[in-house]
Amino acid sequence: MRDPVANRRRETPAELTESWPDVPSRDAAGEKARQFALNLRTAIGDRSVRSVARDAGIDEGTIRNVLSGAAWPDLRTITRLESSLGRRLYPQ
Repeated sequence: MRDPVANRRRETPAELTESWPDVPSRDAAGEKARQFALNLRTAIGDRSVRSVARDAGIDEGTIRNVLSGAAWPDLRTITRLESSLGRRLYPQ
């Protein structure tokens, strides 16, 4: 017998809030992802996503997906962005 929970698709961070990224998430992990995206947006400032991705050594699409709430930021992405941008992005 198949486990229905094991086959369930994990919701994206954006799906865990009424309005990404303006409304806090009802889910603790989703809220961390939302705060991370907001911190990343601030850290990017006037730079292009392409230049940030190049400097961090990650795919531009990864950054765009994290910013839009379409993807969960993984530890590698978080670490590379924090190192490249010279600031803490993951919320306390």
